[in-house]
Amino acid sequence: MITGALILALLALIGLHLVTSALAAWRYLRPIPTMPEADLPFVSLVRPVCGVDRFDPETLGSSFDQDYPDYEILFCAAREDDPAVALVQSLIDAHPEAKAQLLIGEDYISANPKLNNMAKGYHAAQSDLICITDSNLMLPPDYLRQLMPSWTPGTGAVSAPAAGNRAENIWGAVECAFLNTNQARWQLAADSVGLGFAQGKTLFYSRPVVEAAGGLSVLGREMAEDLATTKLVRGQGLKVSLAQRLFSHPVGSRSFEQTWNRQLRWSKIRRDGFPLLFLPEILQVFAVPLILLIALLAMGAAPLWTLPALFVIWYGSEYLLARIAGWPTDWRSLVAMPIRDALLPAIWLATWGGRDISWRGTHIAASETGHI
Repeated sequence: MITGALILALLALIGLHLVTSALAAWRYLRPIPTMPEADLPFVSLVRPVCGVDRFDPETLGSSFDQDYPDYEILFCAAREDDPAVALVQSLIDAHPEAKAQLLIGEDYISANPKLNNMAKGYHAAQSDLICITDSNLMLPPDYLRQLMPSWTPGTGAVSAPAAGNRAENIWGAVECAFLNTNQARWQLAADSVGLGFAQGKTLFYSRPVVEAAGGLSVLGREMAEDLATTKLVRGQGLKVSLAQRLFSHPVGSRSFEQTWNRQLRWSKIRRDGFPLLFLPEILQVFAVPLILLIALLAMGAAPLWTLPALFVIWYGSEYLLARIAGWPTDWRSLVAMPIRDALLPAIWLATWGGRDISWRGTHIAASETGHI
């Protein structure tokens, strides 16, 4: 009886891993939906900036390259002396044909500095369709065109997790392994069955939906604006829809500490916002089916060849997904997957150590948000 239960649990975990990989891959095998030119509405693209990262000239510059009939660009900086201000102004000056402006200042509507920074862009937007996009996201020319078809009936917001690329060292590759074949796989699969979650790299709002919930300040009631967005939308009986495919986030070099802190922050946000969903996250890690199989081997209930077969099936499905999606698949990416899986249990356990988070050097205490 114990043997049968172990076998069923092992097959269930492998099956879930394969199904999520297949659902995510299917989105890259289908054609990208399009909308007729005449049906594309005017859109406000809001890009909050804070400091200057290595790839910012490219990622922020991609704002001006949209193959879209009519849109405006609103860059938001909290302070005049922010290093990003000079970069943004130079980009605006280089594109006089664009409807672009730089807004400076903060609206203190929450404990979330990013939300306070982007609020002025939200209020200044001339469209009721407001796409807030992180400064480190690389926008392909059809970025806005890809987002628009996701506004299906019953949708209250559109989002898209980032897909990491351009890793320059092993910890950058580990960051990509977290972003791509782990987090993106689960988010794309969940959206494919109607359970989309907002992710802060792209938050595409309908102003009437936000205002019906009480306005932008409502997003400050949670530890992160993407978590609050999901709850705001679902609270109105609507859904968050994801773009069919994801958009690139150049990662570059990372240290272990940077990768750990970022993943721990996101893990705390998930635990704080959806604790019942976070609890079983530990079951997704490779260590669980590996332990189950080792137990079966010790009991003589499985042949030895199943051990390497498990590695091939588990990581082979992730590798195939990455190949289909065009995500990194070089040698570092392959080494990064088991490193990521070794870190996942430790991150899950560390998440229970406290609720406070840090964002770009700003400490955000959970007690400062409206969420209890």
